[in-house]
Amino acid sequence: MKEKAPQNWRSVLRRQDAVRWELPAEYMDGMRVPGLIFADEAMIDAMAGDMAMQQVANMATLPGIVGHALAMPDIHWGYGFPIGGVAAMRLEDGVVSPGGVGFDINCGVRLLRTNLRERDVSDRLPEIVNQLFRDVPTGLGRGRKKKRGPSIDVEGALAGGAAWAVANGHGSREDLDAIEAGGNLPGADTSMVSDRARQRGAPQLGSLGSGNHFLEMQVVETIADEQAARAFGITELGQVMVSIHTGSRGLGHQVCQEYLGVMQRAMQEYRITLPDKQLACAPIRSPEGQSYLGAMAAAANFAFANRQAITERTRRALGHVLGRSGTGVEVGVVYDVAHNIAKLERHRVNGAEQTLCVHRKGATRALPAGDPDVPAKYRAVGQPVLIPGDMGRYSYVLVGQERARRETFASTCHGAGRLLSRGAAKKKLAGVDLTRALRDKGIVVRAQSKAGLAEEASDAYKDVREVVNVVEQSGIARVVARVRPIGVIKG
Repeated sequence: MKEKAPQNWRSVLRRQDAVRWELPAEYMDGMRVPGLIFADEAMIDAMAGDMAMQQVANMATLPGIVGHALAMPDIHWGYGFPIGGVAAMRLEDGVVSPGGVGFDINCGVRLLRTNLRERDVSDRLPEIVNQLFRDVPTGLGRGRKKKRGPSIDVEGALAGGAAWAVANGHGSREDLDAIEAGGNLPGADTSMVSDRARQRGAPQLGSLGSGNHFLEMQVVETIADEQAARAFGITELGQVMVSIHTGSRGLGHQVCQEYLGVMQRAMQEYRITLPDKQLACAPIRSPEGQSYLGAMAAAANFAFANRQAITERTRRALGHVLGRSGTGVEVGVVYDVAHNIAKLERHRVNGAEQTLCVHRKGATRALPAGDPDVPAKYRAVGQPVLIPGDMGRYSYVLVGQERARRETFASTCHGAGRLLSRGAAKKKLAGVDLTRALRDKGIVVRAQSKAGLAEEASDAYKDVREVVNVVEQSGIARVVARVRPIGVIKG
């Protein structure tokens, strides 16, 4: 149950500049660091009564937190952490919190580039979308049908991530060069993943799921940074791209659910008191903390393998529809980045570099040019940053900037952020034929249900252009290109 938020956060909020706001540590007893919120004034005003700001304060009470409790411009209420929350902990006295990662461990976005142009697909767009909808399972709990092949080697996916998928026929080694951590998160301990989690995940590899997950065909609409665009393989206006948004499915959800119970018991043992039980945590170096990090990394690898399998199904679907004309269809990975994760990373705090456990909940990395963790082919320009919008408007490709390294533990937002709850969106759009409305915009959509489509309509989300404007003004990332949707499949 949500706690009642104090009524005076707006009166104590300190404006630093047009897009930075500090929530002082004096706001609430127990805050160890201030909060830092990236938003314009309209976004701040729209948050009146929103529990997300209280969750920023709650984050700041976690043991071992350093710097600020951070909130990105897509901030909205979540479980434990707000969506759009970032917090970094010292290893020696800090904690790890499953609520700071989320139930869908390594939910993330992968962007694919193709050698197709809009004119190549426009006449056959419904056929392409229908083929994708057949080949990539969607919907709550839906996954691979038994008749499609032998049982999945869950152990291999947990241990090897995207590399396991490639070794088993899902893509090429080149794909791995454009994935965060190479698609295989260090520290995975498959023995910490329960049989129940494995059972839930086994039939779901290569599937999208439901909710806000999607596969979207897009067209490059504008290019703002030609040098970075060329490095990313974005070559001209009208180029067809494909965006994939999904995570670890039921496997990750089960891991999170089980470890929340572990952490709640651990808090009693380690005498940790927090204002919200959803922040249940354990010391990073404790047996409980290490077990969770090992299980989380394994679930993250499963998510990387999942997106890799969907990538190969996308290639085959496009080839099946378009390859018969004799035109070769080429599909490459621009980048794949996680936005529900906790990772051990090196960052500078108070002038000294140290290893921190960085929680990103609805937030992604934004590494600048020259950073050794940026893939070699992008190192001269920086890491691709992927910020999807909604299925009726547009999405953005950006590139990380140096200020993110200094100020946000190299982090930025992961999307537009919700304006309406799923229930409110369905109520508002009752009776609206969204399939037809999108078709009138030139967008072909396939979904499991009309209700699910309403939950994800444009009305339910902030305008991602406004969110990206805050990101650019803050100096965290710079716009490279904007893409618009032409074909969407949803759960």
